[in-house]
Amino acid sequence: MPDDFPRDRPHLLLRNNGVREPYRRPNQIITPPALPDRDRAAHAQALAQAVGQALGAARQQMAARDAGVAVGTPGFYLEIELPGSERAGLDLLADRRQHMEVVAVREPEQAGDPLLASVFVPARAENFYLRKIEAYRSTDTQSGRPRNEPLVSRIDTVRLATARSLFTDENRLFPSEANERVWWEVWLRDGRRENFERVAQALNITLRPHAVRFPEREIVLALSDAATLDRLVAHSDVVAELRRAKDTPAFFMGLGGAEQRGWSEELLTRLQPPEEEDVAVCLLDSGVRRTHPLIEPLLAEADCHTINPTWGTDDTPAWQGHGTRMAGASLYGDLVPVLAGAEPIAPSYRLESVRILPPAAGPANDPELYGAITGEAIAPEVQAPQRRRAIAMAVTSVNPARGRPSSWSAAVDQLCFEEANRRLIILSAGNIADDLTPDDHLTRNDLEPVDDPAQAWNALTVGAFTEKVDIIDPDFVGYRPIAPAGELSPRSRTSVVWDRQWPVKPDVMFEGGNLAHDGSLPGEPIDDLQLLTTYFRPENRHFTTIGDTSAATAYAAGMAGGILAARPTFWPETVRALIVHSAEWTPAMRARVDACHGAKTQIQSLVRRYGYGVPDLGRALLSTRNDLTLIVQDELQPFQREGTAAAKTRDMKLHRLPWPKDELAALGDAQVELRVTLSYFVEPNPGERGWTRRHRYASHGLRFRVKHATESVDEFRARINQAARDEEEGAPGGGGEDWLLGTFRDRGSLHADFWSGSAADLAEREAIGVFPVGGWWKEKPYLERFDALARYALVVTIRAPGSNVDIFTPVETALTVHTAVET
Repeated sequence: MPDDFPRDRPHLLLRNNGVREPYRRPNQIITPPALPDRDRAAHAQALAQAVGQALGAARQQMAARDAGVAVGTPGFYLEIELPGSERAGLDLLADRRQHMEVVAVREPEQAGDPLLASVFVPARAENFYLRKIEAYRSTDTQSGRPRNEPLVSRIDTVRLATARSLFTDENRLFPSEANERVWWEVWLRDGRRENFERVAQALNITLRPHAVRFPEREIVLALSDAATLDRLVAHSDVVAELRRAKDTPAFFMGLGGAEQRGWSEELLTRLQPPEEEDVAVCLLDSGVRRTHPLIEPLLAEADCHTINPTWGTDDTPAWQGHGTRMAGASLYGDLVPVLAGAEPIAPSYRLESVRILPPAAGPANDPELYGAITGEAIAPEVQAPQRRRAIAMAVTSVNPARGRPSSWSAAVDQLCFEEANRRLIILSAGNIADDLTPDDHLTRNDLEPVDDPAQAWNALTVGAFTEKVDIIDPDFVGYRPIAPAGELSPRSRTSVVWDRQWPVKPDVMFEGGNLAHDGSLPGEPIDDLQLLTTYFRPENRHFTTIGDTSAATAYAAGMAGGILAARPTFWPETVRALIVHSAEWTPAMRARVDACHGAKTQIQSLVRRYGYGVPDLGRALLSTRNDLTLIVQDELQPFQREGTAAAKTRDMKLHRLPWPKDELAALGDAQVELRVTLSYFVEPNPGERGWTRRHRYASHGLRFRVKHATESVDEFRARINQAARDEEEGAPGGGGEDWLLGTFRDRGSLHADFWSGSAADLAEREAIGVFPVGGWWKEKPYLERFDALARYALVVTIRAPGSNVDIFTPVETALTVHTAVET
């Protein structure tokens, strides 16, 4: 550890503001401080009046409580003001016998400022201070001093507390507007987390799942505005203090190079590289500076490649170290919580780098050659053919074609589809390059189409959303984020203006940071609203920032690497399906979807903006008691041809769903959710010939339908056959009327939809059919692909939100018994 690195590593959440006290001998006599010189009667009268007003406001507050929100011990918080020098009075404000607790103390920021203490007072102890004041006014002790003088004489005034009273950070960090949503550290009183989660749900406060626990406090992160936190304080006894969530890149970016190096070296002591080398995230970018200490353990020299040997493999200033920034984000995500934490860091995959961008002095790549360049860039497959990899690229070009395939996007589709070596390719949706203002948000995003080659059908296309809204850097006082928390990142592109027949893009969203504005100038990517990552010149400094869809794509690549490592038997199609299937719209996105009230056209536009939401690795890999996911990997032959006759549809697959019928029946009319995702790769045929039935882009299409509760299996088969004929003839397809997206889901090669209804109804929907529809394999028999096989991944989840019924174990048991019988 270097000499300039502090031995007690600084933490972003906690600061030691204490002052070292001199050692005192046991027999040393300590003279108590003098008490304030006050007029006893006048002070008692003024203080009793202030307490009386506070109690009156408290009674009104308790009477106005919403019974559906209130939790915990009935009571209220008081804010008590003492002179800044009277810290000894703090210990006298509470009474354990009355269950009164000093929960937060706001230190004076300047000389002469008061000391502010917040105390929770149960309703049954509401007259505690009035009794103390009356005894102070009317009664003396045996020594002739006013009773309760050490307490009452130190109190200047009392008032009913608000969320601002419990805020213990610098005043400038408290939001200036009551409805400004920011991330807070909520310091909970001991044993009250469950109650807090209940009231947070009732108040629509968004919570992060993790918590930090101390002997008397538990800290969680919550997204809310100050007005809602006022309601939280008024309706519960759970909060001890409030602070702004301060883990932002600005702290680390403000460090010198030597200090940054110290943080990196500490992280290296916790880094545990994977023992195996069979999974990798492969970045096609500007190269990676492998000598960065946070990258070198996870990127071997043999895994650094280039499509042009004269360029070298290293990152260069021409691209502002973009590849190295992508590498850090792919391996660690946002480095801020990683550096500030203390847990071991154990990536389950390695890194590969392929440089596809030229040096500044060299000739630029011709844009129409990027399809071939992308194919050439899959060099790691030759060097390490045994590896399973996720290939990520955040290099894009403007696409004016409104979703129509290009040579580049078709090349990506072909790389994904190659039968001998199916590939998982992850692409950035692209960024809006122009200056943006708050008025542009969402309007410009909806008008700016996804970049080339992100319209590729088989690739996973990634857009950016953001939860970064906290601006705490004093250099940017008065600045506001452009995007609210949970909304689309300001620069992220969409497919809202695409022609209807093209796929939904982006597929999913990951964190891409935000822009800040001062009310007059365009937004700018300040450090507080970006992600911390690795800098390509570690000899100067170790950290820099990344944002927009590049950051989101790096996040997605890391999640894909984690799934590949955790599930070694899953196909690329399955990994893509799981990432999409695990995605959920944020509360901000969901509110817009719900506001459509089922209007399909409006919902479709929102899906083209947000994709299927924000994925979660835990949801992708795990089922819980009331959340059951089934995964199918299978194949079928879509078409066949007899002699010289026209090719026709051949196979469909019917999958029985082993629903826990008894458990679902026990739920009766309770609402449950069914989600289905179907993922497969198509073989592209991209020539521009009008996209008629004969000249289709895709080799084939697959669709899914779920059995109705009231139909037999034979009736279900007949309905599927009719649906296939209807689509071939251009008639409206059935089977989507009671689903959120309906037949709109049948674009591209990835189809996802949502159904909700009663548990009893779902119990009878015990089958799902996968069937083919036409493509050029069928329409062009002379190309002799009509007998090709098509494989697919099908992911189905049922959820019983809010229910304690175990729907997972019965299915797990049934499948185990079934497997044992077959064996």
